[in-house]
Amino acid sequence: MSVDAYLNPDFDTTDKIIFFLLSLGGIIICNILISFGTGFLFIFSKDRGNKSLKNEKILEAVQMFYEMIISATSVMSFACAYVILNHIYSLVTAGAGAYGYFSEFANIWESWKDFILLLLILLSCILNTILDSILIPLKRLDKEKRAAIRMLAMFYAIIVLLCLNVYGDQSEYSPVMMYYLGLMVGRFVYFDASFGDFLSAIKNVFLNSPLLLLGLTLSALLCLTGFRAGYLLERNYYIVGVFYTHLFLLAAVFIVHLSHIPELIFRTDKEEPEETE
Repeated sequence: MSVDAYLNPDFDTTDKIIFFLLSLGGIIICNILISFGTGFLFIFSKDRGNKSLKNEKILEAVQMFYEMIISATSVMSFACAYVILNHIYSLVTAGAGAYGYFSEFANIWESWKDFILLLLILLSCILNTILDSILIPLKRLDKEKRAAIRMLAMFYAIIVLLCLNVYGDQSEYSPVMMYYLGLMVGRFVYFDASFGDFLSAIKNVFLNSPLLLLGLTLSALLCLTGFRAGYLLERNYYIVGVFYTHLFLLAAVFIVHLSHIPELIFRTDKEEPEETE
C-alpha cells in the first residue's frame, strides 16, 4: 500500500472547505446545545438569579467540550500512528519488495515496539498540552477539570476503536485499547488512592458524560458524511479517516475560540449590580 492509500487525491480544496464548514457548523450547534443544557440545569441551582455566574458556567462547559475535542484528537493521533507503523511492519515482514528498505525499521519495531508505543503516548500528551495551553488556550479550566476531560477522552478513544473493530476494518486495535485501559485503570486506582478518590473520579466521569456523548455523536455524523461523500477513503484503515475528521473539528474549534463569540454572547460582568427586592 502506497502513501496514496492514506491520502485521497480527489479530496480537493472545494471538498475540504465544504467538510470544514460542516465541522464548523457542528461545533456551533454543539455550543448552542451546551449553552441551553447548562442554562437549564442552572435553573435548579441556588444561584439561579446570578446571570453572571450562569454565563460563567456556560463558558466553562463550552471550553470543557473544546478540551474533549482537543484530547480526542491527540489520542487519535497516537492510535493512527500505531496503525500506520504496524501496517508498514506487516508489509516488510510479508516480504513486499517495494518496502525492502524498511527492513531496519522492522527490526527496530519488533525489538522496541512497546517502548515506541509509550513514546507515542508521551508525544500525544505533549501535543495535548501544546494545543490547550498555547494554540487554543482554555483559561477557564483548572487542572482538575482538564484531567477529568482527558481521562474521558480515553473512554472516547476506546469506544471509537471498539466500533471500528466491530463495524469497520477490524484491524489490530487491541494493543492500543489495552494501553488506554491500563492508563484509565491507573488513573482510577493508583497506589496511594483512597476510596474517596476513586468515587471522585467516577463522579467526574458521570458528570461529564454528556460531553462525551455529544463529541461521539458529532464525530460519528461527520465521519459518516465524509465516507459517504468520498472525502474520506474506505479502502484504507478507517482510523485514518477518523483522525482526519478530528483535525477538521480541531480547526473549527480554533476558529470559534479565536473569534471569542461565546464570550461576547455570555458576558461575565463581575461588577453586575445585585437585584433589589
